[in-house]
Formats: sequence, C-alpha cells, structure tokens
Amino acid sequence: MDGDARFCKVVEALSDEIRIRILKVLLERECCVCEVMQALNISQSRASRNLGILEDAGFIKSKRDGPWIVYSVDRKELNNYATSLIELLRSSLVDEEIILQDKQRLSHAVRVGPRAIKK
Repeated sequence: MDGDARFCKVVEALSDEIRIRILKVLLERECCVCEVMQALNISQSRASRNLGILEDAGFIKSKRDGPWIVYSVDRKELNNYATSLIELLRSSLVDEEIILQDKQRLSHAVRVGPRAIKK
C-alpha cells in the first residue's frame, strides 16, 4: 500500500466517534471486546466491527488470552501517520463528558464468557 492510501486509511479510521472512543479506552489499558462493550455501552457487533477497522488501519493489535481476544494500541508497529495521531489523541478530549463516562465504565468493566454477552 502506498503512502497516500495508508494515510487515507488511517484518517478514515478516525472519522468515527466510536473508534476515537475505543482508542481512548485502549490508551488506558488493553481490553477484550466485552470490556470495550461495557466501557462504551455498545453492542458486541458494533465493538467488533470498529475494532476490526482500527486493527486494519494499524492502530491496534490483537492477541489471544485464553477464551478472549485482547486488543491494545500497537505501539511497535504504528506507521508514522498513526503514531502522530495517537499522540495527538492521547492529549486530546481529556475533559469531554463522554470520554470521562467511558473511562468510569472501563474502571468497572470485566471479562465475561461468551455466553454472558447479550447480542
């Protein structure tokens, strides 16, 4: 993928409020889908779809941890565009009400088994 296409993919990934909120949560700590769902108060399908977009754009990585797939900001493999945007995002929106609510819900979020997730 050339530089222009990579840049467009990165910017497009940040064009959605949910994805920005997910990145803010993942800057706090690594999370599985169910923890992202709880922190943002969104459905499993919405969380999974947006995590996939962020992973495809190179912002996050995933790994298996027992029955869970755990997501985190991919600090080692970030391309130059994503690195700059992550640093900007880290210091932005810190006093936004929705971000504060997400952070509060994240503090109570727990990993649950697949059968406990409401669809």
